[in-house]
Amino acid sequence: MYFYIEPEVSGGFGEQSTVDTAVHPPEVSKLHYRFDGWLGDDLLETFPCYIVTSFLAEVIESSELNGYVLDEVVISTSEQFEALYPQIKLPKFYWLKVLGIAGKDDFGIADDYRLVVSDNALAALKKGKIDSAEIEDF
Repeated sequence: MYFYIEPEVSGGFGEQSTVDTAVHPPEVSKLHYRFDGWLGDDLLETFPCYIVTSFLAEVIESSELNGYVLDEVVISTSEQFEALYPQIKLPKFYWLKVLGIAGKDDFGIADDYRLVVSDNALAALKKGKIDSAEIEDF
């Protein structure tokens, strides 16, 4: 079985991102994720990119899943984040680059650009916190 998963959106592209918006979906060669808020989920999104905490990255890596690669991401917080969550220290995050085919690999992107994961990938993701993610059958 495969599932659409739409993760929490806690921010967007920071000024250090390199994004080609002349194509759709935009091509991102360097990701800087700037947090405006955070409900605490381990899987986050800013279209068309996904990031995961170091905890969830380790779970994914140890689960022998396919269709992705982990890469570096620059993380920062906005003034809004600092005002709303002065006590929160963000964990390390990794860029979850989805390279697989939806409905075939553990991680893939559907024709409508949503993230699709296998039941094995979903089980791995659920070892972390994904409470704010919307999940439905693919």
